[in-house]
Amino acid sequence: MSMELTKTIFELTSNFPSAEKYGLISQMNRCSVSIPSNIAEGSSRTNKSFSHFLDIALGSSFELQTQLLIANTCNFISDDVSNSIELKLEEFQKATMSFQNTLN
Repeated sequence: MSMELTKTIFELTSNFPSAEKYGLISQMNRCSVSIPSNIAEGSSRTNKSFSHFLDIALGSSFELQTQLLIANTCNFISDDVSNSIELKLEEFQKATMSFQNTLN
């Protein structure tokens, strides 16, 4: 799920204005990469440590959600696209929190 979100974000930001290359594009791409990266890193750890890495991934997903709203406010993406990705982010967040509860 997080890998698919990352792919979606990279495709989305490729259409942003080039002036955002070092701003919102970079920020959104890095956030999206952080999510599956932290899940992968934490998966080789103890349950307590894995839970911590899931917290970091969740934090990145909420940060990405905010950046998505900013992109929409700046008219880089439509309301429909923003809402669609936001639903995917919320689904990821709920699934991750649910899984995290099984670790504790």
